[in-house]
Amino acid sequence: MPSMIARLIPTWLRQYQLATLATDIIAGLVVGVLVIPQSLGYAVLAGLPPVYGLYAAIVPVVVYAWFGSSNVQAVGPVAITAIMTASSLQAYADKGAEQYALMASLLAFMVGALLWIAGQLKLGWIMQFISRGVSAGFVSGAAVLIFVSQLKYITAIPVAGSSLIDYLTTMQMYARQLHPLTLLIGVIAFILLTTNRYAGVWVWRSWLSGTYAKWAERLFPLILLGIAILLSMGLHWSVKGVDTIGSIPQGLPSFTLPYVPEFSEALNLLPTAGLMALIIFVSSSSVASTYARLRSETFDADRELTGLGLANLAGGLFQSFAVAGGFSRTAINADSGAKTPLASLVTVMVMIAALIAFGNALAPLPYAILGATIMASIIGLIDVTTLREAWQRDRLDAASFLAAFIGVLIFGLNTGLVIGLMVSFASLILQSSQPHVAIVGQLAGSGHFRNINRHNVVTFSHLLILRIDESLFFGNSESVHRRVLQATKEYPKAQEVILIMAAVNHIDLTAQEMLITLNKELVSQNKRLHFSFVKGPVMDIIEHTPLITELSGQVYLSTMDAVNDLKDD
Repeated sequence: MPSMIARLIPTWLRQYQLATLATDIIAGLVVGVLVIPQSLGYAVLAGLPPVYGLYAAIVPVVVYAWFGSSNVQAVGPVAITAIMTASSLQAYADKGAEQYALMASLLAFMVGALLWIAGQLKLGWIMQFISRGVSAGFVSGAAVLIFVSQLKYITAIPVAGSSLIDYLTTMQMYARQLHPLTLLIGVIAFILLTTNRYAGVWVWRSWLSGTYAKWAERLFPLILLGIAILLSMGLHWSVKGVDTIGSIPQGLPSFTLPYVPEFSEALNLLPTAGLMALIIFVSSSSVASTYARLRSETFDADRELTGLGLANLAGGLFQSFAVAGGFSRTAINADSGAKTPLASLVTVMVMIAALIAFGNALAPLPYAILGATIMASIIGLIDVTTLREAWQRDRLDAASFLAAFIGVLIFGLNTGLVIGLMVSFASLILQSSQPHVAIVGQLAGSGHFRNINRHNVVTFSHLLILRIDESLFFGNSESVHRRVLQATKEYPKAQEVILIMAAVNHIDLTAQEMLITLNKELVSQNKRLHFSFVKGPVMDIIEHTPLITELSGQVYLSTMDAVNDLKDD
């Protein structure tokens, strides 16, 4: 029984080190203060009363901190889930705020159920088919969009839309609404925060010792928020037109069963719930895996599915709409020094405090400070390094990066992700359809065979030995067929053709038919076809098929056996 209880306690908590407590608390406080107005805004974007944004940042966050895979990912309401919630529930907009809120919770519950089921079925492997190029491009594009979207807070221009074009268009349309004092506050805050992030060590250590400099760098964003609140009150910024948070509604979320619709209504929501679940998983996994790589930590996609699923399931029962890992809040969380999910639990305490007692204390805080903080934090997610490395080492992955990045900027997150995935899958198909087939020879005095274009090897005039470096399937069988026939034309004296199958893990029906046809074509040229190094599972598939029963040559255990048997014929 004690061991069962111990298993319910997450590893990070069982192994928690007190040395990280201070930084976790600071990060949790910073994120908690910053995401309050952001959460309120996302609730409005979802068509819900503002307070539901805070509800969505309490229970789901606690559940993900307990069951999620990332130590620093900050889960909560995000723009993409808010937009998709609003678009999918348009038909319920006229049925009253309470009914609409229940439907939003139902949608979150459905999304959570799909994610949890996927986690139990171990479908996290789907993430393996999302290349680093797509993931980095998607995150980078989203970071740019978030950066530009925050301009509305530091300019007072109502920037809106779902793509970079939309943002720039609305900025141009409403440029006259620029508020000079808001812009001044936002620009100064952005410069200070950016300097603290990228040159903080040099700035602080020029007049503080190492330990104090580190703490000054970590505390600076929180100190800046406090100073901004004091200045806002003392200089009456709200009276001068600077937009501030204002009062926050009071009261905690309560346990509420989601609306149970008719079967047809639930069926209509299922496609949207499925798409939201996929986007939540891909976007959250992109952020979580990115930070896991940066922090030299492991990332478990199945656990991520389970954590996100349980977070949304619980949220659906406590007046939340669908949540995901947030780009900006995760960037702030990590940048503020978060080491473990305890930082997220501190953030939850800030949310609870805001709802119960401290809402009025945050009222004077200008949105410009919050926008500048998010902009300074999000810069680090624009992954130029991955693009540069991909361009140097793998142009196809670079193409996937650019497709996702440009797609997100032009068409928005949903379409951009789909474009990136399509290019990634196209590159995968392209690579698989053109397998490497090498003509090999024997390394003198050994039983090893290597590419004749890379090594000094011994060849035999009447033997043509080719190594196939890929499994054979319908997508590449014709390419292999052409390459083998081309090789026979290059070496017309070779009467014995040996295919090394060591790298072939599967041969589907189309590839089997191709090899049968190849065997007949070689026979018509007075040549024989042989196989070597056929793996057991592959032989189990083809052993009793015409590919083996009608083979003109033989199947050898090794290429050396084939050469020894055929070179003297």
